Amino acid sequence: MPACLPRRPLLALMLWAAMGFASDPAGAGQRVTVFAAASLQSALDEVASLFSQTNGAGVSLSYGGSSALARQIQYGAPADLFVSANAGWMDALAEQGVLEPGTRIDLLSNQLVLIAAPETTVSLVFGPGMDLVGALGDDRLAMALVDAVPAGIYGRAALQFLGQWDAVQGRIAQTDNVRAALRLVSVGEAPLGIVYATDAAADPSVRILGVFPENSHPPILYPLARLKERDSAEAAAFYDFLISSQARAIFDRHGFGRPADSP
Repeated sequence: MPACLPRRPLLALMLWAAMGFASDPAGAGQRVTVFAAASLQSALDEVASLFSQTNGAGVSLSYGGSSALARQIQYGAPADLFVSANAGWMDALAEQGVLEPGTRIDLLSNQLVLIAAPETTVSLVFGPGMDLVGALGDDRLAMALVDAVPAGIYGRAALQFLGQWDAVQGRIAQTDNVRAALRLVSVGEAPLGIVYATDAAADPSVRILGVFPENSHPPILYPLARLKERDSAEAAAFYDFLISSQARAIFDRHGFGRPADSP
């Protein structure tokens, strides 16, 4: 996992602004700003909506690849909480001293799957001997960035474990985050893709061809932490809500697992 962060703060902040961050100048003190892995979008939108209904505070959610979000936080993007899809990028922020001590926990877990586009007739016997390149034909395999984005890093490890990486590495369509890889498959731009199980569940148009064995890649965990010097009552309340039974029920329904050491 790359731990280096960009040398150009202005560029990182421009990237943050371009990702659709929702500001609220009129009521900034009543909002919680959350940077979260793109694969959480469907579930976390629902969690945030329920929190706002019960608590009264608004939640601004900015989704993207965990690597890009970590870089933006490092260079001053105003996040109250960060939910990564990989421990490595949270480690990078911890090393920089920007996490609030005692607030980091593993919130969720996930699985990795191979999916097929709606119109494809691919039939693949999933496993170490599968002919993945043959199934692709002249097309490409959709994956998040394999050197930076957690889903891509997990996917590369899984393909290496199954003996597929050497054959397929030149046939990959890489995207900035896992939801972008899902979209490529969903609209038929790529016949196959590797995404999280929860992403596949969020888009009923794609077919799951197989689930990668848990031992084929590092554990897929979503660490959560609050950020230093962002100690509003609303941020603390939303952090507590994320680990509440109400939020857990939503995450469960969207297919996320529970790490063994989660509260």
